[in-house]
Amino acid sequence: MPVEPGSEETQNPPKVTATDNISDAERELYGGRLRYDQAYVRHEGPLTRLGFGHMAAELPRMVGMVLRTGWQTDRRALAAVVVAQLGQGVTAGWGLVAVNGVLTQLFADGPTADKLRETLPSLAVLAIAAVATAVLSAWSTAMSGRLEPQVERAVSARYYTAVTGVEVEATERPEVQRVLEAGKFGTDSARSMLRLSVGVGNVVIGMAAAAVVLAALHWALLPMLLAIALPKGWGAVRSARREYLSRLNWVDHRRAIASLLAYLTRPHAAGEIRVHAAGTKLLSGYEEMSRQTEAEQRRLARAQASTDLVAGAFAGVASLACYGVLWWLLATGGLPLAVGGTAVIAIRTSTARLTSLVQQVNRLYEELLYLTDTEDAIKVAGENAIPLTGTPLPTPVREVRTEAVSFTYPGAHSPALEGVSVRIPRGKVTALVGANGSGKTTLTKVLAGLLLPTEGGVWWEADSGRPVELREADRAQVFASVGLLAQDFPRWEMTAAANVAIGAGDRPRDMDRVREAAGDAGVLDLIEGLPHGWDSIVFKGYERGVQLSGGQWQKLGTARTRYRQAPFLLVDEPTSALDPHAEIASFQGLWSLAEQGHAVVLVTHRLAATMKADRIYVLDQGRVVEDGTHEDLMAREGGLYQGMFTAQAAQYGLAPAVDPVPGPRGAQPSDHETTS
Repeated sequence: MPVEPGSEETQNPPKVTATDNISDAERELYGGRLRYDQAYVRHEGPLTRLGFGHMAAELPRMVGMVLRTGWQTDRRALAAVVVAQLGQGVTAGWGLVAVNGVLTQLFADGPTADKLRETLPSLAVLAIAAVATAVLSAWSTAMSGRLEPQVERAVSARYYTAVTGVEVEATERPEVQRVLEAGKFGTDSARSMLRLSVGVGNVVIGMAAAAVVLAALHWALLPMLLAIALPKGWGAVRSARREYLSRLNWVDHRRAIASLLAYLTRPHAAGEIRVHAAGTKLLSGYEEMSRQTEAEQRRLARAQASTDLVAGAFAGVASLACYGVLWWLLATGGLPLAVGGTAVIAIRTSTARLTSLVQQVNRLYEELLYLTDTEDAIKVAGENAIPLTGTPLPTPVREVRTEAVSFTYPGAHSPALEGVSVRIPRGKVTALVGANGSGKTTLTKVLAGLLLPTEGGVWWEADSGRPVELREADRAQVFASVGLLAQDFPRWEMTAAANVAIGAGDRPRDMDRVREAAGDAGVLDLIEGLPHGWDSIVFKGYERGVQLSGGQWQKLGTARTRYRQAPFLLVDEPTSALDPHAEIASFQGLWSLAEQGHAVVLVTHRLAATMKADRIYVLDQGRVVEDGTHEDLMAREGGLYQGMFTAQAAQYGLAPAVDPVPGPRGAQPSDHETTS
């Protein structure tokens, strides 16, 4: 929802234009408005258009969804909660009947002492009901506390399991990514819905008991109670829709604000935060964008106050009418005075419960909106999931080859790969070189099975048996055959041992192999020399936290890949942060892996390292423009590889200076390839 600029409540309003409500911080840091337009919000959140009647009709589905999850996670706890709630409803009815018995005796004719004596049985029932209610409430609280976190875990696990199984290409599509991102907000809603469902169940059962008593007293009292609750229900649902629309509209804006603050405490940004005064710019942007969200909160608060005022006024009129009917019944003799007293207590109790019911159902409705987003995300993830079955790969795979592979990222204007054919044999080192944006990283993702070609095929071949194409292959087997070391590999905020062993996250940790992989990567002595050794958390800020340099992290990432022991290794700029001696050792390690029978795909700008590669593919604007050994490519006068290699060698005085330094032959980089 748009912010109301120029609000009188703010002394320092965000700077926005009169036409687009874009703050200077949004424009400068993010290039424009960080809010979804109303058409998108209303399209993506159709439940926000429901009225109170529709919402009431949705209540059984809300409760059923949560109860099914609770039944699947902990049947005993759910059964205990249900029994406790039923018990509290029954005791509430007994209590109201006991109150009526007390008042009937007190208003009867006779000596006061006799009347008080006659009330003792009803008072005893009232006391027993109160104790039973307290016991049942405590039992319900204990069982709910046991059940709620399990329900939250079950829903969160379903969501994240579904999301992590989505095709990488699908996550590049904005319409898919938007749904998957929105699903995050509903992962904790199941827990809230369970708690609210318990509360609603308690109130409904108590209301049912009170309704039976009121109906027995006089039929006219029951509809009057509903008249009191309906205005409040209308107001609550209206407010819930308004809050939900606002949250959807501002989701990117809030995410951006959180990222601005996150940078301020990240060690990798510490230098620029201080030396470049980046912190000043981030804090300025945070304050300006926060003032925008504060203006939105003020708008919501004013709207909420107006809605509450209208709902409260109608509820007050209904209450006055309800007590007017009761007064008329008493005045005309339609009700005995004792029964009238019971009716007053029942009306006050039921009115409070109705108000509570409306509020809790409103909260249920609001949480349903978010949980529906999660369910939608799980559904969309399933529709775009990596298949769980497929044709088994031939064994042992000796080569992966691509035939005329093309790939275009969703929304891109040009293909990242076009007609690419390469062969990746085991026991060999295959190098992929080219300018930034030439398609090297995209090609490694295709070889790894992360991206399916738009055109062409990727074939997994063995010495015998039919080759299997990637689209029909068992992708789990493809992934099991591949080891990745990306240029921007994850730096997990965990122990050094976990950072290596997570290279085979589906297998139990083998510390002997962890140490062996670390030794091969040249990082064993460093890790075992840390104060807490392999239990050191390789991220500053934790109790056992340590800070690693970029080169040390790169060695740790190499150890992770080696620990995986996959037959096909895809490494992207594996030495960019290493010193010369460590770089030489790293490349020697890659060649030793090839000698052991692994297929090594090396993506690098260090062309001196490609001299020993068994085959080099030169990419330019998504196409393979040259291939061969180093000697073959250097023999091509005017070739792209020769020009790049000579330009690098000239920097070290090993070749005549080249002017100008040759660049890619294409006009522009690919839409998604900018760093390798």
